[in-house]
Amino acid sequence: MTLPDEFRALVITETADNQFARSIEHKRIDDLPEGDVVVQVHYSSLNYKDVLSATGNKGVTRKFPHTPGLDAAGVVVVSSNADFQPGDKVIVTSYDLGMNTAGGFGQYIRVPAGWVVPQPENLTAKEAMVYGTAGFTAALSVWQLIENGVTPDDGDILVSGATGGVGSIAVSILSQRGYSVTAVNGVVDEADYLKEIGAKGIISIDEASDTSGRPLLKSLWAAGIDTVGGNILATTIKSTNYGATVTCCGNVASPDLPLNVFPFILRGVKLIGIDSQNCPMPLRKKIWQKIASAWKIDWLNALTTEAPFDEIENKIELMLQGKHIGRTIIKMAD
Repeated sequence: MTLPDEFRALVITETADNQFARSIEHKRIDDLPEGDVVVQVHYSSLNYKDVLSATGNKGVTRKFPHTPGLDAAGVVVVSSNADFQPGDKVIVTSYDLGMNTAGGFGQYIRVPAGWVVPQPENLTAKEAMVYGTAGFTAALSVWQLIENGVTPDDGDILVSGATGGVGSIAVSILSQRGYSVTAVNGVVDEADYLKEIGAKGIISIDEASDTSGRPLLKSLWAAGIDTVGGNILATTIKSTNYGATVTCCGNVASPDLPLNVFPFILRGVKLIGIDSQNCPMPLRKKIWQKIASAWKIDWLNALTTEAPFDEIENKIELMLQGKHIGRTIIKMAD
């Protein structure tokens, strides 16, 4: 396979007045960082952290100009590592991709071989990006619930941020595996969507956010998958059954956790942090195989909006405005 003279990439540039501009520009392979494997990106996907990078958030990306994109699925073009050959179908998510390393919003990436996962046989590049970092995070959360003994017979599982990428896929995997899921959502008119992807119950943000200040609340949930942090996570922990497991993976509501130790020492609740970015490769491969087989979602199309690369800026704006539902994948090929 041959490399092109040029390819297109979304570039975020810091201007003289400390603002940030977005544009699709032509780049050369030599512009990419050092690495073992060059991948032609067929599909990418849009994550909340991509939006932060695209708007100049230096907690995500320190140096500009920069190309975001936490996720990429495509074909190996060049490899100096014996584990990968030209033509191999691969997935690259997490690690530093799209943060400070030029990411999947470019038509080519160059990365260390240790970041690359062979694409499972039962998964297309497009399907892989419907999952992407968000789906991998959701699957890792489900994995932790199962590893900690949570079964469908235990009762309802609460999922927060349920119309977002992580929440939507968590609801879908759990419901398809026979669990009863209650979804937390602040957008009332998305009830039909949540029911379509498997939610048995839907509660509002107000219902999921306790303001009483009590250290423990009535036991309602067998487990929880929290994607937003803050008071919703605290309320979930205070409302779970004895010995329950709650996972957390986000802080869009708040990084603070307003509660005391009582849920942990009086009810034995377990709080497990989900780190999809640096998940060890053996577990990463195992989770991707689960995603491609037993946990593959039957209704992927209901979760997905596909957009051509030229529309990526519009999709970023929709996510900034809170109008994004489910998963948005970007077709990178011209």
